[in-house]
Formats: sequence, structure tokens, C-alpha cells
Amino acid sequence: MKTFILSLWNVVMEHDHNPLKHIPDIQVRHIVLQVLAWMWCIIFAMSTGSITVFGVSAVAHALVISGIVVTVATFQTARIQPNRFVALARGVGGEHD
Repeated sequence: MKTFILSLWNVVMEHDHNPLKHIPDIQVRHIVLQVLAWMWCIIFAMSTGSITVFGVSAVAHALVISGIVVTVATFQTARIQPNRFVALARGVGGEHD
């Protein structure tokens, strides 16, 4: 059961496993995921007949997806350009150079 749930999670949320992996720009992937999440929020709210459900669900989805996207972007940057974090920590490359 654990493997089944994990594989379902990966198909939806992991950019390496779902069809959105073909979109090279992570920001575009993020927007697409947000639109899909909002669509499901609307469907769920309409099925329950409550606009309040939509608001709560939309905010929750936006927060979760944004957190995942920021984490994935950070991991990709760390893998591809690890020195960006060193420069950031030292204040190099900012507006005040």
C-alpha cells in the first residue's frame, strides 16, 4: 500500500515522473500545476456546494504546490550551480556589489 501511495504521489507531484517533465521551464511547470490544482478545487467545491470549500482548498493547494516548486528549484540550482549558494551567503552577486 505504501508503494502504491508513493507512486501516485510521484506521478502527480514529482517533476521527474509526471508528463510535465517535458516542460523545461520550472516556472511554467509551477503555473500549470497551480491551474490544475485550482481546477480540482473548483470541482470539489462545486460537488459540495460550498464556495468556502473552494477558498480553503485553493489556498491550501497554492501553499503546498508553491512550497514543492521552491524546494525543487532550490535542489536543481544546488545540483547545477552549487556556487550560487556560496555567493549568496557571502553577499556576492547582489545589488550592492
